[in-house]
Amino acid sequence: MPTDFLNNSIEFLKGVGPKRAEMFKSELGIFTFGDLLNYFPFRYVDRSKFSKISEIESDSVYIQVKGKIYGLNTVGEGRAKRLSATLRDDTGEIDLIWFQGQKWVLEKIKPNVEYIVFGKPTLFKNRFNFAHPEIEAVADAETGVNATLQPFYSSTEKLKTRGLDSRGIAKLTKNLVDQINGDVEESLTADIVNNLKLIPREKAIINIHHPEDQAILDKAISRLKFEELFFIQLALLKTKFIRSTSVRGHNFSIVGEHFNTFYKQHLPFELTGAQKRVIKEIRANMGSGRQMNRLLQGDVGSGKTLVALMCMLIAIDNNYQACLMAPTEILAQQHFATISRFLKEMPVKIKLLTGSAKSAERRIIHQELENGSLNILIGTHALIEEKVVFQNLGLVVIDEQHRFGVEQRAKLWKKNDIPPHVLVMTATPIPRTLAMTVYGDLDVSVIDELPPGRKAVQTLHYFDTKRPQVFGFLRKQIALGRQIYVVYPLINESETLDLKDLMDGFESFTREFPLPEYAISMVHGQMKTEEKDFEMQRFIKGETQIMVATTVIEVGVDVPNASVMVIENAERFGLSQMHQLRGRVGRGADQSFCILMTGYKLTKEAKTRIETMVRTTDGFEIAEVDMQIRGPGDMHGTQQSGVLDLQLADIVRDEKILKYARNIAADILEKDPLLESPQNRVLSMRLKQLQKHRSDWSKIS
Repeated sequence: MPTDFLNNSIEFLKGVGPKRAEMFKSELGIFTFGDLLNYFPFRYVDRSKFSKISEIESDSVYIQVKGKIYGLNTVGEGRAKRLSATLRDDTGEIDLIWFQGQKWVLEKIKPNVEYIVFGKPTLFKNRFNFAHPEIEAVADAETGVNATLQPFYSSTEKLKTRGLDSRGIAKLTKNLVDQINGDVEESLTADIVNNLKLIPREKAIINIHHPEDQAILDKAISRLKFEELFFIQLALLKTKFIRSTSVRGHNFSIVGEHFNTFYKQHLPFELTGAQKRVIKEIRANMGSGRQMNRLLQGDVGSGKTLVALMCMLIAIDNNYQACLMAPTEILAQQHFATISRFLKEMPVKIKLLTGSAKSAERRIIHQELENGSLNILIGTHALIEEKVVFQNLGLVVIDEQHRFGVEQRAKLWKKNDIPPHVLVMTATPIPRTLAMTVYGDLDVSVIDELPPGRKAVQTLHYFDTKRPQVFGFLRKQIALGRQIYVVYPLINESETLDLKDLMDGFESFTREFPLPEYAISMVHGQMKTEEKDFEMQRFIKGETQIMVATTVIEVGVDVPNASVMVIENAERFGLSQMHQLRGRVGRGADQSFCILMTGYKLTKEAKTRIETMVRTTDGFEIAEVDMQIRGPGDMHGTQQSGVLDLQLADIVRDEKILKYARNIAADILEKDPLLESPQNRVLSMRLKQLQKHRSDWSKIS
């Protein structure tokens, strides 16, 4: 078989050996020749082009400069310790700075040797510098692996100690590709290769590492990008087909008394056209006899909870139970309060189960679940505990599902012999390209209307110097009987809070809004649950006019009387987070406001985020901008999905390739859903290779 060569252990490649092999395995997960071939360069440098130091401009991208290095000097202590030096050519000089790997640099650089320095110049105090530049002696470069287009590979500090910096890895890949002779199997059908005019896979692999010229490099990248996106789409669409045809689901054939009584007598407000359309889609899905896996997207306040409740009532009409799982206690309590209020005059038993539930309370819930007298259970991760056994679970609703791991969701799904229908809800709008890639195996419903009477939240940006005017505006709002949120950022995604900012802000607001005329609540993640609940309740009851908080109130607090959201240090928030926070206001009939407070020094990205928030309240437009700024890998929750292991493709820049790949995958599966025909055997084999390291979570989204 041609792939035997590629299955050789990496230690047997000339220049590797046992010690380097162990480092490759632990640092990069490279075990075989094939793994190294699939470790692609992230950049290429045209070694024929050099810049002069005097020609460097503030908007210069990555460049290379030739010169000698002088004045190596260690400055600072502890975490601020850095190594600095000066590079000179015949036109000027530029600073070089390293914050890491200083020992390695000191050992590498020799006096009176001419070096090629590669990096992105930045301006600091009117002087250009290269931070962590890549360095190579001119003499080494002239005898290097490629005289023109040189590949650059990501490395680590540990690998560099073994001589496996970018240049070291490039030497090994050159050694490897020189040995390839028909060892790389084709992964696409002849029809796809010919119709799209793609170069063969082996030629693409060889030239992605050591391209003959720019033209062949472009063809290699195009071929491998298409392949990467094509197999993601093929896997997702094949999974969707198999589930829709072979995974049996509960047949909710009845839309009966519970649903109809609620709809006719207890509906709190007229459903929007979008809500009616979505309920119709879900009803058809749940009545098909096949398991439903549907993503319900809708902006904050669009009425997703009401839609979910009406679907639960269909489950109850068919003698099944339903549950709703939320990521936090606050959000679970909010859902419980909302749904209990909707159902207060209906004969439906509903209970709440969270981590803080008492033992006696839990025992009753467990009994009622098992004997079937409990219709709806709302809760947090507590729902997936083994002790929680349903008599007949028919529908699972998962809110903000990106906050749950795949295995956690699987535990809910496994609570029945026949899998329950799954409705995944999110108020975080997902860009079309991301939804196509990460949720491509799900049916998607979108609520794209807000309930009637809702006014769009007006968003304003003020610099800190305008704080007196902002305080004046807040006093006027309070005088009108309104309430105000003031939110401070987290330093990072953990529960570590920037309490200093919060406490300073709290003191500032208590000075400006003193007792007894005003009362202020404060909530943050390091408070005990009962303390948080007490402060939340004071605000909900209107006993305090201002709530100073961290992002713990991002989801789950519904106070229609709150009409102003002040986001402090708004430049430190992501777009989707600011959009979620803005959704906490605008829930009543009054005009609501979101005020973004920042300092004057804003990065280009921060300016884009602030301008986007001021310009639009459209969650999908915001999500598109957010993905363009941050890239798909950083979008909320996509990392844990295991789908976006993209090496070359970028679903923002390569949207056209993605759509094209999906269309081709769909056409193939329409004719041959299980890829059983001889011509599609190559696709089936490649798909199995790619999927063999992944668990099969396909039935639970």
